[in-house]
Amino acid sequence: MDRTERFYKIDQMIHERRVVSFADLMAALEVSRATLKRDLEYMRNRLNAPIIWDRDGGGYRFEAPHAESGGQYELPGLWFNSGEVHALLTMQHLLTDLDPGGILTPHIQPLIARLNSLLGSAENAAEEIRRRVLIVGLGKRDLKLTHFEKVGSALLRRKRLAITYFARGSGETTEREVSPQRLVYYRENWYLDAWCHLRNDIRNFALDSIRQADVIEKKAREVSHRSLDEVLGAGYGIFSGRKLQHARLRFTPKRARWVAQETWHPKQKGSFDADGSWLLEFPYADHRELIMDILKFGADVEVLSPPDLRSRVADEAARMTQMYAAAPETAKPRKRRAPGSPSAN
Repeated sequence: MDRTERFYKIDQMIHERRVVSFADLMAALEVSRATLKRDLEYMRNRLNAPIIWDRDGGGYRFEAPHAESGGQYELPGLWFNSGEVHALLTMQHLLTDLDPGGILTPHIQPLIARLNSLLGSAENAAEEIRRRVLIVGLGKRDLKLTHFEKVGSALLRRKRLAITYFARGSGETTEREVSPQRLVYYRENWYLDAWCHLRNDIRNFALDSIRQADVIEKKAREVSHRSLDEVLGAGYGIFSGRKLQHARLRFTPKRARWVAQETWHPKQKGSFDADGSWLLEFPYADHRELIMDILKFGADVEVLSPPDLRSRVADEAARMTQMYAAAPETAKPRKRRAPGSPSAN
């Protein structure tokens, strides 16, 4: 532990414990009596730390009020140890890669430079982390930085937005005025929960489907978090609604080894059957996204209820089978492992 790190440790211990004995400081810092005395004197005389010996308490504490210490007390600069710097750089890398379009990268670059400088000789730390930490994002959709910035500005300033929105489901483009309520990052993409003044109701908008966005200097309508959760947060996935149903799925024992560790919904209930199958139950309001997630498990999952969901999944599976059977032989995928690719157990 170097000298600067010891200063921060002393400061932290006194703030947390109020009074800290000399012996406890020595043990925590792993230094000699002489070194600890020099550190305390330096903090008092050079950094204006209002540290005093409390005879009754049997330890060191901060004097109150601090104004009597003869100057402002401030520890030197931004400081982290090497482990913390590496952790921060790794988190920055994760944030940048999880962020479609690198929206936050321009704002984070000064922090990266500062963190790299703190590592001293390790000038290539950020580049090394990029080589060593791989993030594979699936389903990302590009969005415009200017749109994200305007949405974020209106959201935090509590202003309304005028947006041109393309709805992929219907293929229609509409002009809307919305009151932003919260941003949601879900499955590699950004969404905006808002009050839609056109529909006079709570709606969810994919940011990448916004074709134009402008902040309106008009106060946003406030919607309670409870109302947002009732409409958008209670059901399964991003396709939510007020009318909830409960899905019950059964996964084969083989697939249960994975699914039992997955979170499909915050309010899900799961249990193992006698044969090792995994029974999963959770609320949902819209079947579209749920059907996609069910079908990817093929014959390893069975929809037990409700009957409507079971019927829809069966119909979609049959339609996929018919399409596959009708496809030319050359268009059908061949199950062959690429040379040199590893196999997974």
